[in-house]
Order: sequence, then C-alpha cells, then structure tokens
Amino acid sequence: MTRVALVTGGTRGIGAAISVALKAAGYSVAANYAGNDAAAEAFTAQTGIAAFKWSVADYDACAAGIKSVQDALGPVDVLVNNAGITRDAMFHKMTPAQWREVIDTNLNGAFNMTHPVWSGMRDRKFGRIINISSINGQKGQAGQANYSAAKAGDLGFTKALAQEGARAGITVNAICPGYIGTEMVRAIDEKVLKERIIPQIPVGRLGEPEEIARCVVFLAAEDAGFITGATITANGGQYSL
Repeated sequence: MTRVALVTGGTRGIGAAISVALKAAGYSVAANYAGNDAAAEAFTAQTGIAAFKWSVADYDACAAGIKSVQDALGPVDVLVNNAGITRDAMFHKMTPAQWREVIDTNLNGAFNMTHPVWSGMRDRKFGRIINISSINGQKGQAGQANYSAAKAGDLGFTKALAQEGARAGITVNAICPGYIGTEMVRAIDEKVLKERIIPQIPVGRLGEPEEIARCVVFLAAEDAGFITGATITANGGQYSL
C-alpha cells in the first residue's frame, strides 16, 4: 500500500527537498504552496509531484485543499507542516499585522492543516504528523519575537498532540533546523554569512535542505512508531536543549 504524504510549503526550499525525498522513499506526494505559481509549475514539471495552492492561514481553505488532495491521491497518512513566513522587526517597531501574519501561518497553520486530517488518521489507526519548527523556536532570536513565538508554539503543539495520538497509532514529532542553505539564507550578504553566521555553527557550514528531508523520511516511516513527542535538533551543533 502506497502511503500519501502532504507537505505544506512543499515546492520551494526545505519543503521541496522534503517532497522529493518522500517521493523517492515511495510515498505518493502532494505539495502545497501559497503564492508562487511559477515556482510551483517548475517544481511539478521537474519532479512530477502535484502542487496544490492554498493558504495554510485559512482553515476553510485548508479543509478544501486537503479534500482536493484526498480526492486525487487518497487519505493523507503523512502530514508535514513546513509552510512558514518571516516578518522580522525589532519588537518596538513590530506592527500588529507583522505579528498576526506570522502567527497565522507558522502556528495557526499547523492547527489548520492537522485538524482536518486527524479524525481520519484516528479511524485508520495510523498517522505521521511532522512539524518543522526552528532553532529560533528553541533559543529565541532578536528581531523575531513573532517567528520565535510561533515556532516555540509548534513545539508545545507537537508534545501535547503526541500524547493524544499515541494510542491511535499517530505519531507527532518536530524538527528544528538551524541555518539551512536555502535560497532565502543564501541571499544574506556573503560577508554576514561568513563572519557572523557560519562561525556560530560548530560543524562550520550551513545545513542542506536534503539533510532536513532525511529526518522527515525517518520520522514518517512505519518503523518509527515508537518515536513520538520528540524534537530532532538539526543545526550543526549550534544549539541544544
């Protein structure tokens, strides 16, 4: 039986690597995206993975989008809550809109996506929920009170939901990437990367999206059923709890 995996923010960056890795591992994959049609079309053309457009910040859109995925591929067995945005500002300059936008996507989005698939997973006695949090949800980061709060909230959501899903065969885990060599990170000024960011990483380099994707494939596997409520810290040794 081919398991169905749904990856939010799944056509670019870490999400794209996760989608590709899950397909290579034998899953039937759907990649959600919110806005970049050109990137989504290119991703589907290159990988053969179907892309579905909706905003994870909108509960009704999530319910409708998930139905579209399930109509096309079947019930969702693996959900990867990867979609996220930044609206960085020092707190004294942060606007209510900047706060709400990040919370709505990065934290409420995890609820909006997980809630519609939860009952089906319970009925089938199998599910894998994998939440992509962040090193900054663990340690905090100046200029990211909104992002850090949302990503820390994802960890609390993971731990609580893991306890509810355990006896129904549903595992809920989180991954906290550090600085990963995505298009967004590599757009940072090279001098800042070399002099301020990479020196903080003990392994001496940025992570690769594929390294996060391999963590997801591990947690999604049938054999990972005894691992739930866990956080995998993948940051090159930069921070540990």
